[in-house]
Amino acid sequence: MAIFGIIGAGNIGRNLSLALLARGHQVVIANSQGPQTLTALVEDLGPGARAATAEEAAAAGQYAVVAIPLPATQAVPVAPLTGKIVIDTCNYFPDRLGHVTRIDDGTITVPGLLQEHLPLSKVVRAFNHIDAGKIPTDGTPAGTRDRRALGLAGDDVSARTFVAGLYDELGFDAVDLGPLAESWRLDAGQPTFVVRQNADQLKANAAVAKR
Repeated sequence: MAIFGIIGAGNIGRNLSLALLARGHQVVIANSQGPQTLTALVEDLGPGARAATAEEAAAAGQYAVVAIPLPATQAVPVAPLTGKIVIDTCNYFPDRLGHVTRIDDGTITVPGLLQEHLPLSKVVRAFNHIDAGKIPTDGTPAGTRDRRALGLAGDDVSARTFVAGLYDELGFDAVDLGPLAESWRLDAGQPTFVVRQNADQLKANAAVAKR
Protein backbone atom coordinates (compact mmCIF):
# COMPACT_ATOMS: atom_id res chain seq x y z
CA MET A 1 0.00 0.00 0.00
CA ALA A 2 1.24 3.45 -0.93
CA ILE A 3 -0.05 6.98 -0.44
CA PHE A 4 -0.50 9.09 -3.57
CA GLY A 5 -0.86 12.85 -3.44
CA ILE A 6 -3.25 13.79 -6.24
CA ILE A 7 -2.99 17.42 -7.29
CA GLY A 8 -6.04 18.02 -9.42
CA ALA A 9 -9.55 16.69 -8.82
CA GLY A 10 -10.92 16.71 -12.35
CA ASN A 11 -11.60 13.69 -14.56
CA ILE A 12 -8.07 12.29 -14.48
CA GLY A 13 -7.53 12.93 -10.78
CA ARG A 14 -10.85 11.34 -9.88
CA ASN A 15 -10.55 8.28 -12.11
CA LEU A 16 -6.93 7.57 -11.30
CA SER A 17 -7.87 7.84 -7.61
CA LEU A 18 -10.59 5.23 -8.16
CA ALA A 19 -8.10 2.87 -9.81
CA LEU A 20 -5.53 3.34 -7.05
CA LEU A 21 -8.06 2.90 -4.26
CA ALA A 22 -9.35 -0.30 -5.87
CA ARG A 23 -5.81 -1.71 -5.53
CA GLY A 24 -5.61 -0.86 -1.84
CA HIS A 25 -3.66 2.40 -2.08
CA GLN A 26 -4.60 5.64 -0.33
CA VAL A 27 -5.05 9.04 -1.96
CA VAL A 28 -4.85 12.56 -0.65
CA ILE A 29 -6.54 14.74 -3.24
CA ALA A 30 -6.48 18.49 -3.76
CA ASN A 31 -7.84 21.11 -6.12
CA SER A 32 -7.39 24.84 -6.54
CA GLN A 33 -10.53 25.76 -4.57
CA GLY A 34 -9.63 24.09 -1.29
CA PRO A 35 -10.50 20.84 0.50
CA GLN A 36 -13.88 22.11 1.65
CA THR A 37 -15.07 21.85 -1.98
CA LEU A 38 -14.11 18.18 -2.24
CA THR A 39 -16.47 16.70 0.38
CA ALA A 40 -18.78 15.07 -2.16
CA LEU A 41 -15.89 13.71 -4.22
CA VAL A 42 -14.19 12.15 -1.20
CA GLU A 43 -17.49 10.57 -0.16
CA ASP A 44 -17.82 9.10 -3.66
CA LEU A 45 -14.25 7.81 -3.61
CA GLY A 46 -14.81 6.13 -0.27
CA PRO A 47 -12.42 4.87 2.40
CA GLY A 48 -8.77 5.54 1.73
CA ALA A 49 -9.35 9.01 0.29
CA ARG A 50 -9.18 12.37 1.98
CA ALA A 51 -9.16 15.97 0.83
CA ALA A 52 -6.34 18.42 1.43
CA THR A 53 -4.65 21.50 0.09
CA ALA A 54 -2.17 21.02 -2.75
CA GLU A 55 0.68 21.61 -0.32
CA GLU A 56 -0.69 18.99 2.08
CA ALA A 57 -1.30 16.46 -0.69
CA ALA A 58 2.22 16.93 -2.01
CA ALA A 59 3.66 16.45 1.47
CA ALA A 60 1.49 13.46 2.41
CA GLY A 61 2.03 11.46 -0.75
CA GLN A 62 4.93 9.06 -1.12
CA TYR A 63 4.29 9.64 -4.81
CA ALA A 64 2.47 12.47 -6.52
CA VAL A 65 0.19 12.88 -9.52
CA VAL A 66 -0.25 16.24 -11.25
CA ALA A 67 -3.56 16.35 -13.11
CA ILE A 68 -4.22 20.04 -13.72
CA PRO A 69 -4.50 22.38 -16.72
CA LEU A 70 -1.06 23.13 -18.14
CA PRO A 71 -1.18 26.88 -17.32
CA ALA A 72 -1.45 25.98 -13.62
CA THR A 73 1.89 24.15 -13.59
CA GLN A 74 3.64 26.98 -11.76
CA ALA A 75 1.23 26.58 -8.83
CA VAL A 76 2.40 23.04 -8.05
CA PRO A 77 4.17 23.00 -4.65
CA VAL A 78 7.92 22.54 -5.04
CA ALA A 79 9.50 21.85 -1.65
CA PRO A 80 7.27 18.95 -0.51
CA LEU A 81 7.89 17.13 -3.80
CA THR A 82 11.66 17.19 -3.49
CA GLY A 83 13.09 13.78 -4.33
CA LYS A 84 9.68 12.27 -5.11
CA ILE A 85 8.36 10.61 -8.25
CA VAL A 86 5.79 12.93 -9.81
CA ILE A 87 3.47 11.55 -12.49
CA ASP A 88 2.50 14.26 -14.97
CA THR A 89 -0.80 13.65 -16.77
CA CYS A 90 -1.06 17.10 -18.33
CA ASN A 91 -1.71 17.82 -22.00
CA TYR A 92 -1.22 20.84 -24.24
CA PHE A 93 -4.35 22.29 -25.85
CA PRO A 94 -3.23 25.68 -27.22
CA ASP A 95 -6.55 26.53 -28.88
CA ARG A 96 -8.29 26.19 -25.53
CA LEU A 97 -5.68 27.32 -22.99
CA GLY A 98 -3.24 29.44 -24.98
CA HIS A 99 0.06 28.87 -26.72
CA VAL A 100 3.41 28.18 -25.08
CA THR A 101 6.15 29.28 -27.45
CA ARG A 102 8.77 26.84 -26.17
CA ILE A 103 6.43 23.90 -26.71
CA ASP A 104 5.44 25.16 -30.15
CA ASP A 105 9.04 25.49 -31.31
CA GLY A 106 10.15 22.19 -29.78
CA THR A 107 12.46 23.75 -27.19
CA ILE A 108 10.71 21.92 -24.36
CA THR A 109 8.08 19.19 -23.93
CA VAL A 110 4.84 19.42 -21.97
CA PRO A 111 6.16 17.44 -18.96
CA GLY A 112 9.48 19.19 -19.39
CA LEU A 113 7.77 22.33 -18.10
CA LEU A 114 6.85 20.54 -14.88
CA GLN A 115 10.33 19.05 -14.55
CA GLU A 116 11.78 22.54 -14.94
CA HIS A 117 9.44 23.76 -12.19
CA LEU A 118 10.35 20.77 -9.98
CA PRO A 119 14.10 20.43 -10.56
CA LEU A 120 14.62 18.07 -7.60
CA SER A 121 11.67 15.79 -8.40
CA LYS A 122 11.54 12.82 -10.79
CA VAL A 123 8.87 13.67 -13.33
CA VAL A 124 7.38 10.91 -15.48
CA ARG A 125 4.75 11.51 -18.12
CA ALA A 126 1.95 8.94 -17.90
CA PHE A 127 -1.84 8.50 -18.07
CA ASN A 128 -2.16 11.52 -20.37
CA HIS A 129 -3.19 9.64 -23.53
CA ILE A 130 -6.16 7.61 -22.30
CA ASP A 131 -9.74 8.72 -21.77
CA ALA A 132 -9.90 9.36 -18.02
CA GLY A 133 -12.97 7.19 -17.54
CA LYS A 134 -11.12 4.19 -18.98
CA ILE A 135 -8.36 4.26 -16.34
CA PRO A 136 -10.35 2.30 -13.71
CA THR A 137 -12.18 0.09 -16.23
CA ASP A 138 -9.86 -0.93 -19.10
CA GLY A 139 -7.18 -2.72 -17.11
CA THR A 140 -6.82 -6.50 -17.48
CA PRO A 141 -4.50 -9.10 -15.91
CA ALA A 142 -0.96 -9.49 -17.20
CA GLY A 143 -0.80 -11.86 -20.13
CA THR A 144 -4.31 -11.05 -21.33
CA ARG A 145 -4.53 -11.27 -25.11
CA ASP A 146 -4.37 -7.81 -26.72
CA ARG A 147 -3.94 -6.13 -23.32
CA ARG A 148 -4.16 -2.36 -23.53
CA ALA A 149 -0.82 -0.55 -23.35
CA LEU A 150 0.08 2.91 -22.10
CA GLY A 151 3.28 4.85 -22.70
CA LEU A 152 5.57 6.70 -20.33
CA ALA A 153 8.64 8.90 -20.48
CA GLY A 154 10.96 10.38 -17.88
CA ASP A 155 14.60 11.24 -17.31
CA ASP A 156 15.03 9.11 -14.18
CA VAL A 157 15.27 5.38 -14.95
CA SER A 158 14.14 4.25 -11.50
CA ALA A 159 11.08 6.51 -11.72
CA ARG A 160 10.19 5.07 -15.13
CA THR A 161 10.52 1.57 -13.69
CA PHE A 162 8.14 2.48 -10.87
CA VAL A 163 5.53 3.89 -13.25
CA ALA A 164 5.83 0.85 -15.53
CA GLY A 165 5.07 -1.31 -12.50
CA LEU A 166 2.12 0.90 -11.58
CA TYR A 167 0.72 0.53 -15.09
CA ASP A 168 0.97 -3.23 -14.75
CA GLU A 169 -0.70 -3.15 -11.33
CA LEU A 170 -3.60 -1.16 -12.76
CA GLY A 171 -3.94 -3.58 -15.67
CA PHE A 172 -1.95 -2.08 -18.54
CA ASP A 173 1.19 -3.05 -20.43
CA ALA A 174 3.86 -0.36 -20.24
CA VAL A 175 5.74 1.06 -23.21
CA ASP A 176 8.81 2.99 -22.05
CA LEU A 177 9.68 5.73 -24.53
CA GLY A 178 12.77 6.85 -22.64
CA PRO A 179 13.57 10.40 -21.53
CA LEU A 180 11.22 13.37 -21.32
CA ALA A 181 12.60 14.59 -24.64
CA GLU A 182 10.62 11.74 -26.26
CA SER A 183 7.38 12.43 -24.37
CA TRP A 184 5.95 14.50 -27.23
CA ARG A 185 5.15 11.18 -28.92
CA LEU A 186 2.23 10.92 -26.47
CA ASP A 187 0.94 14.44 -27.16
CA ALA A 188 -2.62 15.31 -28.15
CA GLY A 189 -2.98 14.86 -31.89
CA GLN A 190 -0.37 12.13 -32.18
CA PRO A 191 -1.37 8.62 -33.34
CA THR A 192 -0.77 7.36 -29.79
CA PHE A 193 -3.34 9.71 -28.25
CA VAL A 194 -6.61 8.37 -26.80
CA VAL A 195 -6.49 5.22 -28.93
CA ARG A 196 -6.93 1.73 -27.53
CA GLN A 197 -3.75 -0.06 -28.55
CA ASN A 198 -1.68 -3.00 -27.41
CA ALA A 199 2.05 -2.73 -26.77
CA ASP A 200 3.11 -3.47 -30.35
CA GLN A 201 0.60 -1.01 -31.75
CA LEU A 202 1.64 1.70 -29.31
CA LYS A 203 5.31 1.23 -30.18
CA ALA A 204 4.46 1.48 -33.88
CA ASN A 205 2.31 4.57 -33.38
CA ALA A 206 5.00 6.24 -31.28
CA ALA A 207 7.59 5.49 -33.98
CA VAL A 208 5.60 7.27 -36.71
CA ALA A 209 4.65 10.29 -34.57
CA LYS A 210 5.69 13.63 -36.07
CA ARG A 211 6.50 16.73 -34.08
